[in-house]
Amino acid sequence: MSDEEQKDDIFTAQPLGRDLRREDFTIERVRRLADAVAKRGGIPFMSEEARRASLKAMRESVPAGHDVWVFGYGSLMWNPAIHVADSRKAHVRGYHRTFCLTLGAGRGTPEEPGLMLAIDRGGSCTGVAHRVAADQVESELSILWLREMVSGAYEPRWVSADVDGIKRLRVLTFVVNRSHPRYEGQLAPDVSAPRIAAAHGILGTNRDYLYRTVRHLAELGIVDGPLHALERQVRILANETNATGE
Repeated sequence: MSDEEQKDDIFTAQPLGRDLRREDFTIERVRRLADAVAKRGGIPFMSEEARRASLKAMRESVPAGHDVWVFGYGSLMWNPAIHVADSRKAHVRGYHRTFCLTLGAGRGTPEEPGLMLAIDRGGSCTGVAHRVAADQVESELSILWLREMVSGAYEPRWVSADVDGIKRLRVLTFVVNRSHPRYEGQLAPDVSAPRIAAAHGILGTNRDYLYRTVRHLAELGIVDGPLHALERQVRILANETNATGE
């Protein structure tokens, strides 16, 4: 984020116009975002102390000298913003991908919130596993925590995944925190589609987040599913008729 963008209110600034980069994730940025959300009456962020403790616990669970595989199911698939040594298609059982988190910043505002993806218990999910090399685990997990563990709406968790070309592996992922006030449970498409179609913020539109996720799923060989049907509804509401894959 440029110096000029830093001076702007995050809810009135022009959209960033690019993917997030690793240098965007700093303590200063998180503090600024937390202050802006609080001033607009949004849900308070996770404290810095709690975030540091969570990161410390995760680091201690990684054996010295070992790589870490990170499972992405939303924007982490197509914009990890961390250094990765390898990326492969992966499948996790016991969790499914769903728009279940209210989104009051980034691709929405407190007044017109969008929705964000998480994985929730039940079903299964295909995504991308990124390998973080052992000598970069400390730096890259720090960035991930400034990206994913800002509000406390996710719980970092080790899960088993079937990774293409490799046997079953333990991977780090971020599961929805069902006790968090941003959690909205399983929303019907008729409820989620209008919100996704309308919401936007400094990172762009909420619908672009959906479209890019669906496009990446198509690249992984998933050409039909709940998100594809949701995309069709959102495109109709947004008067955008060319759905992915047509």
